[in-house]
Order: sequence, then C-alpha cells, then structure tokens
Amino acid sequence: MSEISVPAKASGLFPEGFIQDSAAYILSQQLPDGSIPWFKGGYADPWDHVEAAMGLAIAGEFRAAENAYCWLAEIQLEDGSWWAAYKDGDIDNRERRETNFVAYVATGIWQYFLVSRDTLFLQRYWPMVERAIEFVLRLQTEFGEIHWAVDSEGAPMEDALITGCSSIYKSLECAINIAHQLGVARPQWLLAREALGDALRNKPERFDRTWESKARFSMDWFYPVLTGAFSGEAAQLRLQQRWDEFVVAGLGCRCVSDEPWVTVAESCELTMSLIAAGQRSRAEILYRGLHRWQDKDGGYWTGYVYRDEAIWPEEKTTWTVGAMLLAADALAGLTPASELFTSVCLPLNAAQDSQGVDSFDELELSGSQG
Repeated sequence: MSEISVPAKASGLFPEGFIQDSAAYILSQQLPDGSIPWFKGGYADPWDHVEAAMGLAIAGEFRAAENAYCWLAEIQLEDGSWWAAYKDGDIDNRERRETNFVAYVATGIWQYFLVSRDTLFLQRYWPMVERAIEFVLRLQTEFGEIHWAVDSEGAPMEDALITGCSSIYKSLECAINIAHQLGVARPQWLLAREALGDALRNKPERFDRTWESKARFSMDWFYPVLTGAFSGEAAQLRLQQRWDEFVVAGLGCRCVSDEPWVTVAESCELTMSLIAAGQRSRAEILYRGLHRWQDKDGGYWTGYVYRDEAIWPEEKTTWTVGAMLLAADALAGLTPASELFTSVCLPLNAAQDSQGVDSFDELELSGSQG
C-alpha cells in the first residue's frame, strides 16, 4: 500500500489507521479474479464493485483496483453492458442489465486516473468505457431520461429512476473527461448529458411512471445534488426541504423516510452532497458520527435500526467501506480526486478539442447549475 499523506484538516474526521484498515477490509473480500462482492460468499454487482474499487484507489491500492477494472473488462458483454450480478465467477442474475450499473464504470475509471495520473491505464480501459456509455445512451428517450434497464432478451424496461439517472449524469461527466483527456471528440455525449440534466431538473413526470414513487428513498432526495444536476442555491434548497424527514440527529441518514433505519453508505453520500452544496460544517458533523459503526476488522456495518437499538442487516458490505473512503477524501482532500463528487468539472472545448492531454482546460462549475 502506498503511504497516504493525511492533511492537517483531516484531524478528528476519522480515527488513526482508518484508511489502511478500510482498504484492508476491502482487500480481504476481493476474489482472485478481481471481483469485489458485497462480502465473502455474496454476489458482486457492477455498481457496488466500482464503489469499492474507488475506495482502493484512494488508499493507494492501485494493483488491486486495476484488477477490479480488469475483471469488468473481461466479462463485459458485446453490447457494452453487464448483467445485474455475478457470484463466484458466474452470472448470478440474468434477469436484467441496469443502465446506471453499466455507466458507473466511467466514474471509477476517471477517479482512478485522477488519483494515479496513469494515462496508459486510461487508454487501456477506454474501449470498455466507450462501449458502456454507448449502451446506456441507446436507452435515452426523446425527453432526456434514460430507461433503467433492459430485460434478459435486451428489450428496454421502459421507465426511469431519479437516483439511477442522477448517477448516470455524473458518469457522463466522467466519460466526457476521459474522452477529452485522450483527445477523442464525443459531442453527442455532451448533448445527452445536457438533456438528462434537464429531465432531472424540469421533468419529474418522466420518472416513476409505471411503479410507486421512489420518493421515500433518501437517495432520490440527495443524489441529484451529489451528482451535480442541482448545485448552488438550488442544491441547498433541495437538501433543506426534506432534511428532517431523512436525517436523525446524532445517528445519520435514513435509507427510507418511513423506517427507523439509518445506513452508513447513504450517510456518506449525503456528506458529499452537503459539501457540494457548500455546507461543509454540517457534512463534518454527519461524517464524524459514522465511525461508531466500524468493526474491529476495518469493515463498517451497513445500517442500524435505532428503534430496536440493533445493527441490521448483520453485514459489512465492501461498498459501504468504499463510500466511507470517498467521503473521507471529499472532506480531507486525500487525493487529487477529492472533488469528484463535490463539484462538476468539464473540459471547456470537449466537443471540438482533439489535442489530448496538452490542452486539458477545465471549467469548474461548482456552485452553479451544472
């Protein structure tokens, strides 16, 4: 493991040895083929696998992180997608292929590059990213939203999720940056991202059309902020509107508004959303309280039912640890990728520029509408 320099501003944010212990836990669950299941004996899905891999990159575990992306590259389907879940080297769920799962690889690849500055890595995995993004964009509608999945036969499952589309919105930003860094023009990706952002901000009727609203889930509340669809005053207002529904003082963020259950990963993501909205002090208070859920092996329990004073489920998921590391990076500036989820950063001339790394001008959009 590379030595991580912990800046002075990290004081009190996490316990001594937190980075090394957290990475060690993820490593202890990673399989020889590079996949990172939720926990030993469980399954791996593409989104949570990437979340854990990003945690490894923050800790300087580059070989293990690259093994995780190598695994994805090796099992990517011809159309650019992945199945919903894998277990012990086999497909565990052939029922669907989810668009936000597929797109998230772009976020992981870009984060790895920001931390490592390894251009060869970016070149190596560009074909995987390109195929994944093209798969996802084939499922975008004329209104801008993106269907949440295809079924086992590849037919679109025609409805959209706010959380899933928000995640894709960030992944498109990352994919655009990857293309620009490599000198590849993808103006259609910029247009797709713009249309998706407009749908998230202005077309609520395009989501949850065929099922019960997902508004009870806290991710639907803060993910549009976390991923840059809302920023500045709009982000602050969105977070304030439902704060009392979802946040339990002294404990964390509920997974759903109608259950007495706080979850660590959602609390970490809300931490980053608060930073993105300019509410750092609130983010620090929320994050500091999460370390009570760390076990002695470095893992973090998924959630806590405060009505029963009980940890539930009795699982320490690798993606929860990944989220803890991402939030720590966002708060303490541990790596050059620390602002990935707290600001929007797009190249100025992504649609036209083809000069590559020597002309990588960035436009910071933090605090304005992304």
